[in-house]
Order: sequence, then structure tokens, then C-alpha cells
Amino acid sequence: MSKKKKFNDFSDLAKHVFAEHPDYIPEPDKPKEFEVEPAKQYLEAHFSKKGRGGKVVTVIKGFEGSVQELKKLGKELKNKIGVGGSVKDGEIIIQGNNRDKVVELLQSKGFKVKKIGG
Repeated sequence: MSKKKKFNDFSDLAKHVFAEHPDYIPEPDKPKEFEVEPAKQYLEAHFSKKGRGGKVVTVIKGFEGSVQELKKLGKELKNKIGVGGSVKDGEIIIQGNNRDKVVELLQSKGFKVKKIGG
């Protein structure tokens, strides 16, 4: 005699597709790049040298999303511009006065960016 499979918890149910149509094929979920859409975010591109030994940096403030998304965006900006930087306290810090390049890259990704300072 064959045993019927019993579902112990809801994770077992996630493996099954329940549909009325026998030929139904579910569409794969597209992974979202950002939790909050870039078009709904207002970022600020600051120019600063305060507290950095006179060295100039570009600081991006106002990003809404997870820390992983912020780090991913910071890494992408640093790679495309070809400079160093870091992500601290919810801000992306890019070495040098690269504000125009940063603004251009962020706008191409759909963010609304405003230049502030200097």
C-alpha cells in the first residue's frame, strides 16, 4: 500500500502549484533591484572636505533601502567612476570631487538627485 504524503508545515506546500487550469505555468519572480523604487527616492550629492584632513569627497545622502542595497550601489558607483570610497552611517562616500559624474550615474538609474554645497 502506498502512503499518502502528509504536509508537516507550510514550507512543504510552497513546493506545489495550485491552479485551476491544468496547463498553468507560473512565471518566475523577477528579483527587485531596490526595495524602494529609484524614481521615488530623492538623493542629495554633497561636496565636503570637513573633518577629512582637507581632502575632498562626494557624499550621497538620503538613500532609502537596506544596507546591502546601499553597499551594492556604493560599489557600483566607485567602480564606474574608478575611485575609492566607503559606505558609512547610511551614506555613500566617494573620494574626490566627482559630484557631476555621480549625479549623472544616479540619474541614469532613475534616482532624483540634487546637488548641495560647494
